[in-house]
Amino acid sequence: MYHRGPDPDFPYLTENQRFSFPDPDTVPGNVIAVGGNLSPGMLLSAYEQGIFPWYNPEDPLLWQSPDPRFVIFPETLHVSKSMRKLLRGDSFEITFDTDFAGVIRGCAEADRPGQDGTWITGDIIKGYMELYRLGYVHSAESRRNGKLVGGCYGVQVGRVFCGESMFAGVPNASKTAFLTLAQYLFTEKGVLFIDCQVPTDHLRSLGGREMSRRDFLRLLRNTLSV
Repeated sequence: MYHRGPDPDFPYLTENQRFSFPDPDTVPGNVIAVGGNLSPGMLLSAYEQGIFPWYNPEDPLLWQSPDPRFVIFPETLHVSKSMRKLLRGDSFEITFDTDFAGVIRGCAEADRPGQDGTWITGDIIKGYMELYRLGYVHSAESRRNGKLVGGCYGVQVGRVFCGESMFAGVPNASKTAFLTLAQYLFTEKGVLFIDCQVPTDHLRSLGGREMSRRDFLRLLRNTLSV
């Protein structure tokens, strides 16, 4: 019998401990494993193996690896003419890693068409706050007149950035934050690609491309071994 959310009896793994998930290539469907917790070692193990937690509040902790996968490379990142104008202007003040708590809570509270509630539960927030404290999570914040109006966040493992969520309280706030962060990651941090997880029209407009899970896992393994 599975617990709802993280299993309180599952061992806590530190950032230096690892857990071996089933190889997604050998598992039919997107759900790779059920159970466990959101301790640093579990989360980092998952991202390094092409897996991430995604579950409804009433469900047990589900670890997923979708097929197909959605990625953005430096050469595919698309900045439209209108967004280039916004990036050059002063509509938003963009900062990095200054209010991750505000960003993840903004993502949790954002209205999602076609979704009932949010997958960003209190347990998710707690788990990623700890990863942020350890330096693995990064956020970009969009402010207007000093107020947080949008942002995005994700997890960096090696030279891969795994995008998690974004929100916009005003139009283009999340796009501006994401594009600014993506350009910084590609040009300054040596990131080779951004894992966007699942296809969306929003991310497709920013340069997202589909690839098979098998090809994604091969790319991930090769990148992390460099």
